[in-house]
Amino acid sequence: MDHAAAEHLDPTIPAPSSAAVAEVNAWLASLAAEAGGAGGTGGRGGGGGAAAELSLGPDPTPRGVTYLRALASASRGRSRAAGIAAAGLRAQAAEYHAEAARLREALERAGLARDALPPPATAAARAVAAVANLLAIRDTEMSSFVVASADLSLRRAEVEEKRDKVHKESKALLDYTRKAINKLTELKKMLEKFKNDVEKQQVEQMTDWQTKLVMMDSKERQYILQVSNYKAMLNRVGYTPEINHGVLMEMAEHKKDLERKTKPIADTLRSYQDLPPDKALAALAIEDKKRQYAAAEKYLEDVLQSALTTTGL
Repeated sequence: MDHAAAEHLDPTIPAPSSAAVAEVNAWLASLAAEAGGAGGTGGRGGGGGAAAELSLGPDPTPRGVTYLRALASASRGRSRAAGIAAAGLRAQAAEYHAEAARLREALERAGLARDALPPPATAAARAVAAVANLLAIRDTEMSSFVVASADLSLRRAEVEEKRDKVHKESKALLDYTRKAINKLTELKKMLEKFKNDVEKQQVEQMTDWQTKLVMMDSKERQYILQVSNYKAMLNRVGYTPEINHGVLMEMAEHKKDLERKTKPIADTLRSYQDLPPDKALAALAIEDKKRQYAAAEKYLEDVLQSALTTTGL
């Protein structure tokens, strides 16, 4: 089923009215008549066939009728606007023709007809006409030329101002571009320098790491040897895993307790180190010490007595 048949069978789309169909057919007939008249004027026939072809037919679609009716309304509006504009242009053309006839008649009476002018005057008139057309002047009044010249001068001033502005902007853009190029060159140099510095730093860092790795390898072997020696020493002294930190702390406390208890005995024994090993010699040494002690006491008494006597005097 085609689109037109679907529109006819759709109950939601209203059927076109006879007035709308007649309006569209009348518009199409007028278009065909205009086309036939243009063809007859141009020396071509077939206007009646064109009029017969431009019609809606016996069974038009609602959408087609609506579209063509809107198109006809727009076409009639544009045709009226074009007719009004054409009438105005025709009136202006008639005025220009009348003005031209009056000017031609006045020039002929003054003996200044175009055919009677010498070639230099004709060339000057054509130059004036060319300038008038260039300046869009509709008359030959001096004031019109002055106004047009002033307008042209203003436009020239505006163009020069715009040109100066564009020149300044171009110069500023050129300076900015030159600075950007210089900055880019500096950045490239800095990048190259950074690359070289990074390469040197990487080489130095790798050399340092290699040196440190060699040193750490040597330290590792040294520590492994020390650990082996410590293990052998612990095995020699009878160290077992049961001897932990707590046991060692208890042994240290016990050692301090023993040292505290044995210190008085050691001090007593140390005082006897000066005595001879024989008992008789020890007795003689004791007697000698006693005599020395008595002599020291007597000397002290004499000194005190002498000091008291001196104080009394």
